[in-house]
Amino acid sequence: MPTAFVLINVELGAEEELVKGLKKIENVKEVYVVYGVYDIIAKIEADTMERLKETVTWKIRRLDKVRSTLTMIVVEA
Repeated sequence: MPTAFVLINVELGAEEELVKGLKKIENVKEVYVVYGVYDIIAKIEADTMERLKETVTWKIRRLDKVRSTLTMIVVEA
């Protein structure tokens, strides 16, 4: 199953709002607010790589108050 971790920078003070929005997205399995360079990390799982890409591109990155993202696709050995 294709899996990715998405590191997200958000507008100042919008962390809780974004966590609520992310949890409503179908393929988002886990969401955490973190300290450091990024504000939120989300674990995404989908049936296909195409659906994984669609979730990141069309659902997560389009959320209001998302400033930037870094997507790390998990490589299964």
